[in-house]
Amino acid sequence: LMFIWLRSTLPQFASYLSSFQTDPSDPQQADKMFQQIPTVDVLVNNMGIFGPMAYDEIDDATWERFFKVNVLSGNRLAKHYLPAMLAQDFGRIIFIASEEAVMPSGEMPQYSMTKSMNLSLAKSLSKLTVGSHVTVNTVMPGSTLTEGVQKMLDDMYADSDLPKDQWEHDFMINHRPLSQIQRLIRPEEIGRLAVFVASPFASSFSGEALRADGGLVPTIF
Repeated sequence: LMFIWLRSTLPQFASYLSSFQTDPSDPQQADKMFQQIPTVDVLVNNMGIFGPMAYDEIDDATWERFFKVNVLSGNRLAKHYLPAMLAQDFGRIIFIASEEAVMPSGEMPQYSMTKSMNLSLAKSLSKLTVGSHVTVNTVMPGSTLTEGVQKMLDDMYADSDLPKDQWEHDFMINHRPLSQIQRLIRPEEIGRLAVFVASPFASSFSGEALRADGGLVPTIF
């Protein structure tokens, strides 16, 4: 897994990029990363796993794996990097959740649970930043055409006679009918929102769950 952080020397923002390959769900690997990159100004917790699963087929080991990767990894990084952000009075922590956090589809309960936890964790951490220029927020994408979702589509339609260029439309109609845009969101669209939330311009909100779901969640709140 490759993680890239925006690093800066305040007051200049974004002075250089630094990267480090690791798996933060492994405490030992995370410790090595902390030695290599002791501080960051922007932390985007984008690591996650998902997959459709029937509830009665999910064993305890699977529940624990999803919790470890989707929740504890981001918490481990936030716990390490937040104190330095507070000390310098600037920082951004962004959790990438999902519309599944507030509107579970029932297709993957083990995933939905962890995304709801992301919202709760981000809100709790934001309480530690009161009065500072450090913010903690969550971005909730709708169904997005990531590599994982593309693989899911490949598996779903492997035995279908439907042409590949119609898979996305068929998926949205039959599995995400509430979407207003009726297409899969592209990763760069979520990336642009995350860049704004990470910037000094996004200074007026913290502890927020910011939806970018294509209108999939059918409520105004």
